[in-house]
Amino acid sequence: MPNQNDHLSFPILIGDIGGTNARFCILPDATSEAAHLTTVKTADYPSIDDAIKIAVLSNRAIKPVSALLAVAGPIESDEIPLTNCHWIVKPKEMLSNLGLSDVVVVNDFEAQALAIAALDDDNRERIGPNRPDMMASRVVLGPGTGLGVGGLVRARNMWFPVPGEGGHVDLGPRTERDHQIFPHLEAIEGRISGEQILCGRGLVNLYRAICAADGIAPSFSDPADVTAHGLGGSNAQAEETLSLFSTYLGRVAGDMALVFMARGGVYLAGGISQKIIPALKRPEFRAGFEDKAPHSALMRSIPTYVVTHPQAALAGLSTFARTPENFGVTLEGRRWQR
Repeated sequence: MPNQNDHLSFPILIGDIGGTNARFCILPDATSEAAHLTTVKTADYPSIDDAIKIAVLSNRAIKPVSALLAVAGPIESDEIPLTNCHWIVKPKEMLSNLGLSDVVVVNDFEAQALAIAALDDDNRERIGPNRPDMMASRVVLGPGTGLGVGGLVRARNMWFPVPGEGGHVDLGPRTERDHQIFPHLEAIEGRISGEQILCGRGLVNLYRAICAADGIAPSFSDPADVTAHGLGGSNAQAEETLSLFSTYLGRVAGDMALVFMARGGVYLAGGISQKIIPALKRPEFRAGFEDKAPHSALMRSIPTYVVTHPQAALAGLSTFARTPENFGVTLEGRRWQR
């Protein structure tokens, strides 16, 4: 039996499994570009095995012998349920059903953390001051369906991805305006976490709280509408929603930067970040990020970016698959072999 740090055998099926979409590609070997990029709606297939058989492997000359999958859900047993998706990943069954000899499953924000190890300027948008790249620890935050957070620690000339639940840290009011709005935010058991504001439903939660504080009825119930009217400046409450969203995201991003001493930068992933780049480039995000006395000078030295790579998680997993020796990824309890 190979030890847990051995390379996976090529070709490798790479997968990023989200609640709504699942993205796949095949990595033929360590020097080739990924092939057969495929995106499917999870609702269109009864299981992940069916999706892979029908949408990825049918009529393909390249047949993978290994699989490396990132999933939005805890990996605690041989059956891995996914958050916001009916699929259950069953690696032991995948070995036989798909003709694989090796299946590795990691956390979705572990894959996002792997991706930020080597993003170039073509795949990221700088927010705030320009700083030179440093081979130092980094953080990725992804406001999307929820608020994902991952760390990428640099030590012993290797990258160590650190998945966690940082999106659920407390987020509290600081300014007079915050104190007007926060009583109207929907809480969970009396608590406002980052994810209660910094995600799609959180954006609407914040917008409704602003409307309540202003004594007016909300006009929008969809995050896309709040974003569009906020960016367009056609609705005052939607505009303030994006301003405060940027401020609060800056505060949480700054907290995570301090936790990980992320001199290598903080990266904002996910669809929301890409859609609101114009709002993030206004002063509020960096102001919230840097306002960390007594360490404001340190915070000003840390760069921030929006990840613009269209398939960042797949790119991160592919980088790990090619050069696992550059990463301190523990596969114990997350690798199944025939």
